[in-house]
Formats: sequence, structure tokens, C-alpha cells
Amino acid sequence: MLSLPESRLLIDGDWVPTATGETLPVEDPATCETFALIAAAGPDEVDRAVRAAEAAADPWARTSPAERGAVLRRWAAAIAEHSEELAATEARDVGKPLGDARRNIWIAHDMLVYFAGMADKVTGATLPSRLEESFGFTLAEPHGVCALITAWNVPALLMMAEAAPALAAGNTLVVKPSECAPLVVLALARLGTESGLPPGVLNVVTGLGPAAGQPLVSHPGVRHVSFVGSTATGRAIVRGAAERLVPVKLELGGKSPNVVFPDADLDSALPAIAASIVENAGQNCNAGSRLLVHRSVADEVTERLATIFADVKIGHWDDDLDMGPVANAAQRAKVEGHIAGAREAGARIVTGGSRPEGERFAAGHFVQPTLIDRVDPSMAVVREEVFGPVLTVQRFDDTPEAVNLVNDTGFGLQVGVWTRDLSRALRVVREVRSGQVSVNEASNVGVIGLPFNVTKDSGFNAGGGYTAMREYTSEKAVSIRI
Repeated sequence: MLSLPESRLLIDGDWVPTATGETLPVEDPATCETFALIAAAGPDEVDRAVRAAEAAADPWARTSPAERGAVLRRWAAAIAEHSEELAATEARDVGKPLGDARRNIWIAHDMLVYFAGMADKVTGATLPSRLEESFGFTLAEPHGVCALITAWNVPALLMMAEAAPALAAGNTLVVKPSECAPLVVLALARLGTESGLPPGVLNVVTGLGPAAGQPLVSHPGVRHVSFVGSTATGRAIVRGAAERLVPVKLELGGKSPNVVFPDADLDSALPAIAASIVENAGQNCNAGSRLLVHRSVADEVTERLATIFADVKIGHWDDDLDMGPVANAAQRAKVEGHIAGAREAGARIVTGGSRPEGERFAAGHFVQPTLIDRVDPSMAVVREEVFGPVLTVQRFDDTPEAVNLVNDTGFGLQVGVWTRDLSRALRVVREVRSGQVSVNEASNVGVIGLPFNVTKDSGFNAGGGYTAMREYTSEKAVSIRI
């Protein structure tokens, strides 16, 4: 069985308490019951973790890349062995159905396997010379200590998308998971140390942002910062890192549209579009929260989606149905505020819009899947990231108008394009301003090594794919006079 030391931090290979013994509760979003406690780290614990990572940085960087890859493969094997326990940990922590968590754990596993194979393939370049006696090449070198600050919605996946390439490239880590869902990160870290990660290579400090996150970003020993979370917090992290001129990798919010043209295969498109906003109760940065649909099929699409939404089965994590609660009371209040604001502004709530009825839902943070029609582009529910199971419908008449609606947002994360016309699809792919575009699918998880690119207010990174190793190395230029 996979067990975790309660109220402990992982620092320099040991599970240690905080100096104060202060803890934070971990609640089940479906019942609001506290089922675990985590340590509330402060600046002293963060300093200890960074110093441990600093001490381990040079030995780990000098470890054979083949050996680093072997350690990561052993870690992946341990994740596979404990996949059900890890899935249950994430599911209860976040509130998602067990099947969703199970899928997230296996994606995290596959990322680790992928980057374990990349560890001995980090190369530089040999360059041509102007002079016969000159020789030049480059070296790809790890940054050193990297800080990873992760979000609560898909914690295992988000941790591994950064930890795997960073460790494969020879960096050491201090991970600060969200206090809302930290347990699976701690569980993964335990498996990593048991699989052979040397002391100090992977450290985990749990706690609140001001007490643990901010001191981590500003610590002089940290040479790279990766953050997943809100755009507002991302801006604050960039300002903090700018004081020390360290590189930052940001994966922030999204307001991703699905664009349905009149020739789209609706039998394929509509279930995928619904799933893209229902999955994890809409708490994904790439959730398809905007539906842009050609006017000629808009009524049919809206009616059919309303039927799909009404049939969504909601329950606790261990019911393993279609959707669980949102993560916490603040998140539910935010979602319900957007729904109320849309209604007051004149939008039509087609289905959902309230909490599900019944004693089983009384204590938790449940919200019905909600479809909203007749929205105006200026409404907050259209412009702001709701991060809940709320889908808005906008109509368009031609391709240029559709592209304008796609681009009419500060975010630039994901676009889904639904059409049988390949020329039209490629035209939209070229003209939309987004880090990712999927044609006739709502996500790109079927492609191995595809980077999770973002742009505009969604941040800047090329993580999770074949380019991720570049994020976690710096290039040194070397010239030799022969």
C-alpha cells in the first residue's frame, strides 16, 4: 500500500515536519470533510529545500544521462504499479470521477517514460567556421535548481509535465503543489525517492502561496521558475523572477472555443464538445468553454447539446460517473456568479444553471453542467475564465467572422475546429492566434510529444512535448582556435 507521512515535507530525501508544526486541512469537495492534513511550510522550510537542491545539483547534472533515464524509468514503473492508489488519491483530492483520475495518472506515467528516453538525447550543435583555424560547438546545460509551482486541477499530470523533462535534463527541483490538492504530488514524490532519485534532487514543500510560493520564486538559489495557475498570479511571478533575471515558464488561463461549421459531423463533434467542458467539471485550462457555431445549424446544435448536458451523471469521486463537484467553495461561488451575471445581462440559460438536487449533493461543491445561449461578446461569462462546467453559445455567418470571434479574447490556448473541408480547416489553423489547434477533435492527447503551447494571456511555454528539454537547459557557445 502507498501511504504518506502526514503533515510532512520532502526535503533532502527525508520527510520532515515544519518548525512550527502548523498544518492545513485537505477536504473532499463532495462532502467538505477533512480527510488529511498537510504541513504549512514557510520561508525557513523553503530555504532548506532550495539549499538541498543546490547541494544536489552538480552531482545530479554530472550523473550519466543514461543513469538519469534509468532512474526515471524505475519511477515510471512504480507509478504503474501503484496507479490505482494514485488515481484514488487524486480523485478524492480534486473531486473528479475515478476514471478521469485514472486517465490523468497514466498520462503522467507516459510523460515520464517519454522524457526518460530523452535524457541521453540532449545535444548541442557543431557549427561551420569562417576561418580554417576556428572550431565551434554548443553545449546544452541544466539550469540548476528549478522551482515548480503547480495547480490543483490535474496535479499529477501538471507535476510530471515539468518534473520529468527538468530531471531528465539534469536539474534539481523544489515543487510547491497547490494546497487545494497536494496529496498525489506527495505520493508521486515518495515513489520517485524510492525509485532512486538521490536526496535533494526532488523536494516538495506544501503550504500557502504567500508563505511558501513567494519565498520560493524569490529565492536566490532558484535558477528557473515554472508556474501553472491564474493569469494574475502568473504576472506576479514574472515580476518577482524579473528581480533576479531568471527564466520563467507560464501555463495560465484559457477561454478555448470549439468552432462548428455547417458541414461538421455533429454526431462526432457534439459529444466531444460536451465532454471538453464537463470533464473535471470544466476545471481545465484548455476546457472548451466557448461554442462558436454557424447560424444555419446553431439551433440544432444547441438543442442536442442541451440533451447531452441534461443526461450528465453527477456524483462523488468513487461513484465514478460523468462529473464531480468543483474543487472548493470559492470556485463554486465564482461559477455561480458568472451564471447569475449572464442571466441578469439577458442571456438564456438553456439547461443547468443551479446546483443538483438531492441529499447526496447537499454538502459538496456541486454545480450542474450549464449551457448558455444568446450571450453578448462583452459579457463576463464570455470574456473571463469561468473554470467550471459552463458553455456559452455564439453564432457566426462565415469563416472570417468565426476567426474574428476566436481571436476576440485575451487568451490563446486551444481552438477546436469542426469541418469536413480541409481547406477551410487549414485556413482557420493559419489565422487563429492560439498555441494549439485541433481539427475534428477537442484535444490533442493522441499525439506523442506534441508541445502544450500557449500564447497571449495564456502564458508562454513549450512544455510537455518534444521541445520541453529546451525549456530546462541553457545553451553555452564554445569556440576553439586550433
